[in-house]
Amino acid sequence: MHRLAAFSRFVGNTFMLWVLLAALAGYLAPAAFTPLTPWIGPLLGVVMFGMGLTLTAADFVELRRRPWDVALGTLGHFVIMPGLAWLLVKLFTLPTELAVGVLIVGCCPSGTASNVMTYLAHGDVALSVAIASVSTLLAPVFTPFLLWLLGHSWVQVGAGGLVLSILGIVIVPVVLGALCRRLLRARVEACLDALPLVSVATIVVLVAAVVAASHARLASAGFTILGVVMLHNLLGLALGYGFGRLCGMPVAKRKSLALEVGMQNSGLGAALAVAHFSPLAAVPSAIFSVWHNVSGPLAATLFRRLGRSEPPASP
Repeated sequence: MHRLAAFSRFVGNTFMLWVLLAALAGYLAPAAFTPLTPWIGPLLGVVMFGMGLTLTAADFVELRRRPWDVALGTLGHFVIMPGLAWLLVKLFTLPTELAVGVLIVGCCPSGTASNVMTYLAHGDVALSVAIASVSTLLAPVFTPFLLWLLGHSWVQVGAGGLVLSILGIVIVPVVLGALCRRLLRARVEACLDALPLVSVATIVVLVAAVVAASHARLASAGFTILGVVMLHNLLGLALGYGFGRLCGMPVAKRKSLALEVGMQNSGLGAALAVAHFSPLAAVPSAIFSVWHNVSGPLAATLFRRLGRSEPPASP
């Protein structure tokens, strides 16, 4: 078990490398990964079940102790990222499927990796976990509504189907994971060290499948969509930090807001795009999965230099 835990930590620490290799493999050998496309939703459910296993009642204490901070962070996330997605799609006049894909990833809840990046950045980890948890639980309401509001001029958005998908892919697995943690605490805690290995392996397969399903169109639109996704993420990080500053928050909280706003659950975006639109619409989410695992550590390194007098918060 000790060796498995060590290997799991190694895989988690080198996550960016495996995602990049998966994207390359999906592009160069699409036939090997295209059959996995129908499994994107269930695979993400596995990741979200793992997230549920890590949740405890203590993660929601911040909601009661600092409701204003959590509300501001969640509001900032669901305003800034969807708004940026809409502006970028308009500015770059993207084709319909890619435009919808950018909007989907913009309307998703916070990404789970944001909590780790906040810890590395010496940010307020408890606040980060609370915002990520609340935005995830609110996703069945906010994600379909925002996607309908911003995307109905491009494509017909079936909000009811999106709600059911998010409930099945995200909420049910998270709740089941949390219940397992509560009912089987000792057994679950003994397996927690292996979770990074499972999560990384699942996301790697997801990225490879999405890239493989859209490889024919990536050659023509690749550089444009890559630029849009990078701008979306970087502007989200910057505006999230600026929003925290505008709200009068100390540096540690600003770091948390920046990373919670700028990092998305792009796996959910890919699953929704494939299930309700097209594999091409999932490409922005796949690229986001790769890119924010590059920008996240870079942002954490930069943020760590800010507010050095403040002690780092505990994970």
